[in-house]
Amino acid sequence: MAPHTNTAGSSAPIKIVKPKLPKQLEPVILSDAGVDDESSLVQSACQDETLVYVTANKVQFDQMIFDNVTFQHVTLQHAELTDVVFNHCDLSNVDLSEAIMYRVQFNHCKILGLDLTAATIRNVVFDHCTGDYATFRFANMKQVSFQSTSLLKSDFYHSELSKVELLDCQIDQSQFSGTKLAGIDLSRTEFHHIGATLEDLQGCIISPHQAIPLTKIFGLVVKE
Repeated sequence: MAPHTNTAGSSAPIKIVKPKLPKQLEPVILSDAGVDDESSLVQSACQDETLVYVTANKVQFDQMIFDNVTFQHVTLQHAELTDVVFNHCDLSNVDLSEAIMYRVQFNHCKILGLDLTAATIRNVVFDHCTGDYATFRFANMKQVSFQSTSLLKSDFYHSELSKVELLDCQIDQSQFSGTKLAGIDLSRTEFHHIGATLEDLQGCIISPHQAIPLTKIFGLVVKE
């Protein structure tokens, strides 16, 4: 996937580094491999599987592809994901709080209610995902791209955003309180209401048609 450009003012283009994967990956069945505390899976490919009722701490996924994998009742706190691709996977309500993610892609995935509280997120792409109610509270995000992704009622409370782009995304009723949005381009998002203070929004980029819903957030009345 080519790097994407953020046209927010004079800011430099966002360069998203793709996952670095070997030409061949060893097929693996997660339930057989065992996902336990401090376990590690490297240079593997998992396909058409459902992982159910797993709780593990400090799991490492390194150079992996997940195709059509469903994660149900899965908690992987403090996980470390490096050079990982998720294609058409269902990670709804998965707990990845305090995870560390480098060069990760989510392509056409369900991430409803995905918990990335206090996660460190670098060079990550969410492409055509359904991420309503996802939680990014207190996350530290840099070089992250959300593309054609639904983030309705998602939570970015007190997150740190640097070189983050939201392209053709829905963010209605999402929470951004305590998150500095200076330099963040919201002009290609759709929303009627977001949770944010005037201080949070200072310096962000919006389109003309977004000005009216933002004035309503602060109780102003626009006379037609």
